[in-house]
Amino acid sequence: MDPVPPAHPLRRTPVQQRSADRLARILDACAELLDETGYENLSTRAVALRAGVPIGSVYRFFGNKRAMAVALAHRNLDRYADGIQKRLAVLPDAHWRPVVDAVLDEYLAMKRSVPGFALVDFGVPAPPAEGPAADPNDLVAARLTQLLCGHLRLVPDAELERAVLVAVEATDALVQLAFRSDPAGDPAIVGETRAMMHAYLARVLD
Repeated sequence: MDPVPPAHPLRRTPVQQRSADRLARILDACAELLDETGYENLSTRAVALRAGVPIGSVYRFFGNKRAMAVALAHRNLDRYADGIQKRLAVLPDAHWRPVVDAVLDEYLAMKRSVPGFALVDFGVPAPPAEGPAADPNDLVAARLTQLLCGHLRLVPDAELERAVLVAVEATDALVQLAFRSDPAGDPAIVGETRAMMHAYLARVLD
């Protein structure tokens, strides 16, 4: 499965460091306001005010609040992949179960600590007005397949790619259940999620 190319949410890619810093402040403000007001009540004007930038600076990068939230989701996915790579750097490449644990543990850490992640993790809760978008779990599964294969020195095939996608879909649903019953993630459900991942992925990784 080739990575699904996401629609680029930025109207303009920052070139200078000052513009990159301003974009980061806008996305940070967007994440904070998502936790405070929810997606429906999010507005570009409120984000500009929180970020301390003119409203024109927001529209320089984004056409609407959805594009802004999509950019936040892309940043979250990049940070998720970076966090996994840091965890994998201290793990041997001979055993896959610690690698799968690292994938889950990084996701749980972001759920517990990253602003706005509860509403916009790797995708936006509202569908696009202009047509279908790439499914966020397809993007996550493609990135995870690359990371797993790179660390474990595997060659991806259709069976592995399909298994990773199914594991991502199932884990997404179970983690949502864990955090519905406990703001920090119900430990028993997290444990069941980990066991499910091990048992299911053993079919293709053992």
